Amino acid sequence: MPRRRERTGAERDAVTVEIGYALVSAAFAAAVVFGAIAGPGWVFPVSPGVADGLVVVGRAAAVVVFAVRVATVLWRFGRRPRGGGGPGGGQPSQPGRTSPDS
Repeated sequence: MPRRRERTGAERDAVTVEIGYALVSAAFAAAVVFGAIAGPGWVFPVSPGVADGLVVVGRAAAVVVFAVRVATVLWRFGRRPRGGGGPGGGQPSQPGRTSPDS
């Protein structure tokens, strides 16, 4: 069984930042969706049943948007190529020099 490579401090920091970004952006998107759906029930004169229905639908949509946003941000992060030297890496092959294909 191959041994897993230990993550560097920079990689752990990048994962932490990406998780934070995923959660904050998902919360914002969910709040916008909830407000867009439930808000008209509070602003315009509608029956209490309709207002309650809009809140329920808004909550359900917000939960779905939150989950999808977190999943897509973290999935994209996991699919991103890792930094390092060599072709496709994030740094030049020789320290202190510019990569020839940059």
